[in-house]
Amino acid sequence: MSEFVPFGSLDRVMPGHVALIGVPLDENSSFLRGAALAPSRIREALRSGETNLCAEDGTDLGAEPRWLDLGDLDLGSGGVAFEQIEAAISSLLERDALMQSLGGDHAITYPIMRAYAARYGELTVLHMDAHPDLYDEFEGNRFSHACPFARIMEEELVMRLVQVGVRTLNPHQRAQAKRFGVEIVEMRQYQPGLELELDGPLYLSIDLDVLDPAFAPGVSHHEPGGFSVREVLRLIQELRVPVVGADIVELNPHRDPVGCTAMVAAKLLKEITAVMLRSAVASSPRS
Repeated sequence: MSEFVPFGSLDRVMPGHVALIGVPLDENSSFLRGAALAPSRIREALRSGETNLCAEDGTDLGAEPRWLDLGDLDLGSGGVAFEQIEAAISSLLERDALMQSLGGDHAITYPIMRAYAARYGELTVLHMDAHPDLYDEFEGNRFSHACPFARIMEEELVMRLVQVGVRTLNPHQRAQAKRFGVEIVEMRQYQPGLELELDGPLYLSIDLDVLDPAFAPGVSHHEPGGFSVREVLRLIQELRVPVVGADIVELNPHRDPVGCTAMVAAKLLKEITAVMLRSAVASSPRS
């Protein structure tokens, strides 16, 4: 496993490190809660002995000193939690580290992007999800996990947003996508071998419900007709621009009784880490 470095020991985090933190927050979830339990379950899958810590390209994360696990953030609630997330990510980006976050629900991506916007110019986000998360508000909550990319695009925190795997667009979200210039590859349009023309630096945000429920049942919102695990792995492994950050969100352990979705999340994390370690030297934060 990566070296565990308590969050209070940030002097151990050096430029070029890839730092992992858990963000156990699900108070902005609709329909079901449970995603706050996910970071510990994903770590359990990584440590389980059922598999190993090697990515498919041979990168051995267990022997990689540049990969550090900082544990979970201790979060309050409401706006305080968002402020804490933004501050924690900012403190690590100031050390020229690259960040991985384990949600939690997708609402956490908004404060993360606020930190990234202060550090990186012209950031591109690749967002893999069954849902575009572009609602102006959902059930009276503008900070719902159904809204983060509306907030991100309103505040112009990123240069470009590319969404892949979406299969729930309604008229409101289509209008929002047009308003913000979001580039969407809907699942019905996806063809194997699709080449995404992406710019760097790149931030990768993966909602596990981008996968078909047959592969990842442990999510709150089952949406049939999604990707296989292999298709998502291919998209990750073929990224050719610097990946400077990533999150994996929306695992709900309450719907994952045998842990298969947690193991999928661990697999994706290993592959993302291998890509980010290759990106560490190439990334260029704004000074």
